Amino acid sequence: MRSGLILSTMAVLVGLQLAACSDSGNQAGQMQQQAPEVGFMTVNAETVTLNRELPGRTTAHRIAEVRPQVSGVIKERLFQEGQEVKAGQPLYQIDDRTYRATVATARAELARAQATLHSNELREKRFRQLLEKRSVSQQEYDEARAQLDENKAAVAAARASLLSAQINLDYATISAPIDGRIGRSSVTAGALVTANQAQALATIRQLDPIFVDLTQSSNDLRQLRKAMAAGELEQVSEDQARITLLLEDGSAYPQPGILQFSEYAVDESTGSVTLRALFPNPDEDLLPGMFVRGRLPEGQRSNTILVPQKSISRDPTGQAFAMLIDSENMVKKVNVTTERAVKSQWLISQGLKEGDRLIVDGLQRIQPGMPVTPVDTASKADSTNNTANAAH
Repeated sequence: MRSGLILSTMAVLVGLQLAACSDSGNQAGQMQQQAPEVGFMTVNAETVTLNRELPGRTTAHRIAEVRPQVSGVIKERLFQEGQEVKAGQPLYQIDDRTYRATVATARAELARAQATLHSNELREKRFRQLLEKRSVSQQEYDEARAQLDENKAAVAAARASLLSAQINLDYATISAPIDGRIGRSSVTAGALVTANQAQALATIRQLDPIFVDLTQSSNDLRQLRKAMAAGELEQVSEDQARITLLLEDGSAYPQPGILQFSEYAVDESTGSVTLRALFPNPDEDLLPGMFVRGRLPEGQRSNTILVPQKSISRDPTGQAFAMLIDSENMVKKVNVTTERAVKSQWLISQGLKEGDRLIVDGLQRIQPGMPVTPVDTASKADSTNNTANAAH
């Protein structure tokens, strides 16, 4: 009886083990059959307006360096640093006493020459009347006439000397050559300055409007000109196009500008061309030297495929590829050609077509050829929004 009991116990244990193995095998099969969920989007072709962003730097519309045109000691500075100045506004006053004396001397010389001229005019008139009566010789009259002409030249020279002296006196008051905002002064009252010195006393910059110098490769420039010739750009004249500006923080400048092709030489070291755009700057938000980006519309393109950048990967050779879901919910790998980035998306020129189911979420859990459970990200987003609205 003891041996029978042992056999019965062993049979029960074997049965339990077989049942456990059977349950484990069923669970493994169920796990194998359960495919991972992946989020996908349906590829759509659309018409988009393409923009090209070019790096650039702002430049003052006009720049004038203030320098003295006569020598002397600065007597007074007549402006506040950083203020707006108008053309012709006095900026510095040079001690002008010597120039005033020179003007007085030149004026006196002119008066003396004019008095001599008046005397010789009367003398020439009398000699002409006497010559008619043959009371003087022709030679005496010719000498009187020559003396009169010499006096006229002396008067002209004295008048020119007076004008030169007056100009130097006017230069003693250094004025603004252009409208604009003046910077800091490099000299103070009491400083000795010389005519046409190398160091500028101050610099005036005209900020409204303001230039933006952009850089673009010569190849891209050729394509841009072709687009303008084909009428694909919004143009304001035959050789100009509208452009918008992005500031350093990424915000958009509210005023549109006009693109001007002022530079036609290619930089030999970089192969790029400098383009110049003109922007209104009434509030002086743009200052010279700022780094900005110009956004130039290149026209509209139809049947364009844009996909999120996170959905495109690259292999070790640099080839871009995407993961698709085929009709049997299997993962399929396809090579694609990324033409350019459009914000957070890639513009795909080859490899994808409208209607493809592109995997955008769960890429790290899949391999080509494995089954997946597709989840439409657009439907999921709509469901999430509806749930949130219902909660509110």
